[in-house]
Amino acid sequence: MCSRYEILTPFESIVAGRALGISPSDEDAQRARKFPKGEVRPTDMAPVILSEHTIGWMPWGLSVSWQSQPVINARAETLEQKPTFRPLLEQRCLVPASAYFEWRTAGRSKIKTRISLAESNGLMFAGLIGDGRFTIVTCAPAPSIAHIHDRMPVLLEPEAQLVWLSTQRKFVDVKGVLVPCRAALKAEEISPPARQGELAL
Repeated sequence: MCSRYEILTPFESIVAGRALGISPSDEDAQRARKFPKGEVRPTDMAPVILSEHTIGWMPWGLSVSWQSQPVINARAETLEQKPTFRPLLEQRCLVPASAYFEWRTAGRSKIKTRISLAESNGLMFAGLIGDGRFTIVTCAPAPSIAHIHDRMPVLLEPEAQLVWLSTQRKFVDVKGVLVPCRAALKAEEISPPARQGELAL
């Protein structure tokens, strides 16, 4: 599960992929310059890429009636069964990042680990939007990081990003992209370990 991620890469570099065809507006560029680089936490305002291939800014985490905490992750395997997510399946987005964090259990300690692509400085998570908020879709982990956590965000490669954003395709036709990352990943343990009680949600 993903409860923290990071944006350190210059915003223009993240969204300027030719395949996505995004040209940030002057307002987006100005807002990006003011965006605090570093960790993004639940309820923080963050950029997402919308199905129109434009940039939106919204809080991380869906507001729900059945719990006080926002819903920050959605399991890919059960999206079609869960009442919270079924209405959102055609409201898809991409969530740009440079890395995400998980906490590895070592005895009684929780060790914070930064996970990124080995050969790229930018990630795109699969996301869903509801009521002006977003959640990140998760899946089973890639084998190389399965020892760290039993879930990971869905990291979409460029072709899959276009498929996921397509308004011409229904969810049933795009859900095949919600699979563990095939690209090489890099995991770096961050010292000191997280304080007791500072766990991934």
